[in-house]
Amino acid sequence: MTEQTEARTADGSPAGDLGRRLAARRVELGLSQGQTAARACMATPYLQYLEEHAGSAPSRGVLLKLAAVLETSVSALTGGDVDLPPGTGQAGRAPEFTELSRTECGDLLSTHGVGRLALSTDRGPVIVPVNYSVVDGTIVFRTARGSTPALAAGSRVAFEVDRIDDVFSQGWSVLVRGHAHLVTELGERLRIADQAHSTPWAGGRRDLWMRIEPSSVTGRRIAV
Repeated sequence: MTEQTEARTADGSPAGDLGRRLAARRVELGLSQGQTAARACMATPYLQYLEEHAGSAPSRGVLLKLAAVLETSVSALTGGDVDLPPGTGQAGRAPEFTELSRTECGDLLSTHGVGRLALSTDRGPVIVPVNYSVVDGTIVFRTARGSTPALAAGSRVAFEVDRIDDVFSQGWSVLVRGHAHLVTELGERLRIADQAHSTPWAGGRRDLWMRIEPSSVTGRRIAV
């Protein structure tokens, strides 16, 4: 049997996820394939090939051009930083720290994704990540019976969301404080399920809907 070798980019990183990361970052910036290719001085069919073929292994020069156009790093495009915590880079020059308005915080929260739920337990304070959505100005997420997030029912909690841009040493965070409760009414559970965007990454049966009613929402941003 012939041994198969995993395709790698010019910097030695596995190339399998490169196309997915390229496409995701391009869409995030609102760029078409044609716009991205033009800015990177390459043919659109070549960019399409990189996005659609898991075995593609472009040169470092190509990766550097794409990283510059997509305002990210080669490491981020190739998945080399996937196991690293955010914020490992150096602070930017002349950073500007600002407080976010309630409207700005709401806009950032409504993008949904993964947030951090802080609650008190018998063993002390705990912080756990959850996939969340915003419905009617409240934080909603699904969890399982007996899980740590389910312990938040009937308690005051904190919920934090942030985004870190290591390339430009900037980012933002939003902190929500409020009361968490279990959504028990069937019609309300169905309505939330219909409007929610996120599905728990952890999988399994997670049929409990939790809601956090915000009592205060604050945020901050660091820009260069």
